Amino acid sequence: MQSDSPQSIQATPDDMETSDRLIILLQTGEDDHRPVYLSGNFNNWQTQDRRYMMKRLETGEYSYQFSPDFIFPEELIYKFTKGDWSEVEIDRYGNKTPNRSCRKTTGIQQEFVPRWRKNWLPYRPSQLPRVHLISDGFEIPQLKKKRKVWALLPHDYDTSEEHYPVLYLQDAQNLFNENSPYGNWQIDKKLAVMSDYGIGKIIVIAVEHAEKERVIEYNVGKTLLGEGQGKKYMRFLADTLKPFVDKSFRTKPEREFTGIGGSSMGGLITIFSGLMYPEVFGKLMVFSPSLWVIPKLKFSFLDVFEPMETKIYLYAGGDESETMVKHVKKFRKKLLKHEAAQANMNIQLSINMEGKHSETYWSDEFPKAVEWLFFADRAGDELGDLEEE
Repeated sequence: MQSDSPQSIQATPDDMETSDRLIILLQTGEDDHRPVYLSGNFNNWQTQDRRYMMKRLETGEYSYQFSPDFIFPEELIYKFTKGDWSEVEIDRYGNKTPNRSCRKTTGIQQEFVPRWRKNWLPYRPSQLPRVHLISDGFEIPQLKKKRKVWALLPHDYDTSEEHYPVLYLQDAQNLFNENSPYGNWQIDKKLAVMSDYGIGKIIVIAVEHAEKERVIEYNVGKTLLGEGQGKKYMRFLADTLKPFVDKSFRTKPEREFTGIGGSSMGGLITIFSGLMYPEVFGKLMVFSPSLWVIPKLKFSFLDVFEPMETKIYLYAGGDESETMVKHVKKFRKKLLKHEAAQANMNIQLSINMEGKHSETYWSDEFPKAVEWLFFADRAGDELGDLEEE
């Protein structure tokens, strides 16, 4: 049986000689290749701050020695992570751990971590969002079609009076369906973990794609894939679905609380939805967009619209294709060439050079994107259990 108590860890002779500076010695009962970082009230709870990366002594044992010029707060408050909140320390049962604290400025502080999260898992079933089928055949008058639409509501939606931000996502079949042939994003499980940390209480509206006609619906205008129906589909989202959702659920309807997202062709329709309906969508979650279908993408329409403050989380994987990362970087550069866009568009570019074009990698990116888009102003404090009252 794995113990929850640390075994004795001895500092090295060099460390003992410089013990006038605080040394944190960490032992973990579960280790892997990922480095360990300190995150706390001394670095604004940054999770991958290389200044606070711990030194690996051997498997399962790490140390960190504060520099002579480090200014200690009255109380050092911190957690250990493997580089992200999706990889933060947890207890032996998979539960969230309280903050650690230390008032010493010299000597040795011994710590022990039983386990670590990996890709935001494990999760607590009690925190799972309530999956609600809005309609088995929601009318899309713009396309003269019907579609299955889902709502994922916070786990305590029925017992609270809160109003929530809303994220509209494409390709619902691949978001939380365990039987999806291509795997799924596991957004239900990710939202369950995130709610424990105060960054997952949103309503997700998931719209199923049109199967064989998916590409046509997500294709905007005339592209290498032919003539698309994307403009009609975007009008459905903005003019039909959103008003219904705001009337049916306790939402925060304002644009600054409304996001849209998707991957691949779903990422492409997300870009156009956000740029052509800025009064509706203030946050864009764009994963691996199929920019290749519009090699000469122009933003001349931005000269017609008055750009509004918009946050864009833009992700690409280096192992998706030879051009994915290149196209995404080019898109960002071209968008920000517009003076109005520079002033109003906040773009977070995330590149995983090992990332493939698959649900597995989009699943890993989903919580990071939600955190940055909706909760960036308070995520560090919430995740660190700090009170700001």
